[in-house]
Amino acid sequence: MGEALLYLVARALVAGLQALPLGLVARLGRWGGGLAWWLDGRHRRVALRNLQRVFGGELSPRAIRALAREHFRRLGENYCCAIKTAAMSPEALRPHLQFVGTEILREGRSDQPPRSRVIALGHFGNFELYARFGQFAPEFQCLTTYRALRQPSLNRLLLQLRERSGCRFFERRSDAAALRAAIRPTGVLVGLLADQRTGGRGLAVPFFGHPCSTSPAVALFALRYRLPLHVAICYRTGLARWSIELGPEIPTRLHGRPRPVPDILRDVHAQFEAAIRRDPANWFWVHDRWKHPGRPSPARAVAPAGGV
Repeated sequence: MGEALLYLVARALVAGLQALPLGLVARLGRWGGGLAWWLDGRHRRVALRNLQRVFGGELSPRAIRALAREHFRRLGENYCCAIKTAAMSPEALRPHLQFVGTEILREGRSDQPPRSRVIALGHFGNFELYARFGQFAPEFQCLTTYRALRQPSLNRLLLQLRERSGCRFFERRSDAAALRAAIRPTGVLVGLLADQRTGGRGLAVPFFGHPCSTSPAVALFALRYRLPLHVAICYRTGLARWSIELGPEIPTRLHGRPRPVPDILRDVHAQFEAAIRRDPANWFWVHDRWKHPGRPSPARAVAPAGGV
């Protein structure tokens, strides 16, 4: 009974937001995020602690508190806008979203399909927009993973929102084989979130100078399938406006041999750190990346011969 009621409330919220103009949705989201700042003490403390860890030597306590409060407003804006943009056509979305640096994805002969690539993603801005790239570049099929919600009805609602993007979603715990089967040498972009805490399963790789548990998936996929690796960042450029920027290729091989996985992940973190410093309120500070530092990084780690 509780799940059914929660599903009905969620459906009504989704329908209500999708019926409103995007600009109004963004403003309502910022108001809701500001309210959450006062009501959600647990996540407020996590955000303040994380910001103090990273910027404590650069910003005053007052500035850190103001940054955290703006971050909560951004969270509300991002979540509400993600619901609205999920229902928008590419034509309606185009004035609000631009892709920068993606010309590199089309390098090579124009009469051949573009090379597949691995894209390291982070929780920046309206990160659900990463999945929309294939609608603006139909020569690519976008693939990504997700973690299913515990409530089956809410999970179905989430997938219904996401399926309109044209991106193929694979449940990370049960669809690993299907994801591997979908990877081809050309025409595929494999987008994987690389800024999530993975506990004892992850490698302890420094992030802003502090070790944190880091999934090796982006490095392992790039090494195993011999695909170029890039970082993509979703920046907020204004109210209900975003720019997704593709970073330079991260080397995964040196002199023809695989680079150590921790070295590759440090390069991913370096691009994440630069993006966070560019717009500190744009990243997901309510998730504690440093809570579990992960297992020690091996001196040299390469792609396994078996599955990823």
